[in-house]
Amino acid sequence: MALPPPGSPQRPQTWRPTVQSFGKTDIGRHRKANEDSFFQDDPMRLWIVADGMGGHAAGEIASGEAVDTVYGMVKRGLGTIGDRDAPLDGDEVRSRAVCRLLESAIQAATYMVFGLAQFDSAKTGMGTTISCAMIVGDSFVTGQVGDSRIYRVRENEAVQLTEDHTLIAWQMKQGLISEAEAKTSPHRNVITRAVGNRDYVEVDTNIYPLAPGDSYLLCSDGLHGYLQPDEIPAIASAGGEVAVEHFIQLANNRGGKDNITCVVVEVR
Repeated sequence: MALPPPGSPQRPQTWRPTVQSFGKTDIGRHRKANEDSFFQDDPMRLWIVADGMGGHAAGEIASGEAVDTVYGMVKRGLGTIGDRDAPLDGDEVRSRAVCRLLESAIQAATYMVFGLAQFDSAKTGMGTTISCAMIVGDSFVTGQVGDSRIYRVRENEAVQLTEDHTLIAWQMKQGLISEAEAKTSPHRNVITRAVGNRDYVEVDTNIYPLAPGDSYLLCSDGLHGYLQPDEIPAIASAGGEVAVEHFIQLANNRGGKDNITCVVVEVR
């Protein structure tokens, strides 16, 4: 867990962010079913993207159940994090409580999906990624398992906030392969962490300070696999549903080999 830095010159002292989100999922051009799921609740300030995996519709079940479980657990646990509008800056106790809430919700989803697979041998090993975000006060809190991603767009620059839990990401981090080698690696689709293929998973949580004008993109690899980070700001600047449609159209125009899901969160 990363705690936010004290204060930010980009944020007014009494600023209370307002948010609006836009989301869509698309089957793509080659898949017979859509195994992605997403969730958006602006009043609750919670957004989720999940990319399921497994045969016999198991991926669709895994992602849908995981999203529903995370939503339910977060909703029931909101009372543990105090005033939702109060800043987290410098409040280590509340910061840890918020991260624990997201982590516990994703762990509950892991146990739920794993448990469902025990009752149907055809769904053994099914799982899903989770990229989850919520806003508390003037902070953006993320929970991550797998290789879906969350990007922040600020001042015309896109930064990936989440870490891919894939074999090639680990190899690159260890200096075993180059970025160029990673693009052609036969192992580029191997995920090292997923929700539900075991009864426990390590969850990454982080806290980032918000700034007025931020946009956040949550997406499955069906989008980011075709997308360069320096392309994100221009598309996101179109705003709202137009931006979402442009992202999905880009992925389809460049191949559309996977399901495509994106949620854009705009902060004012």
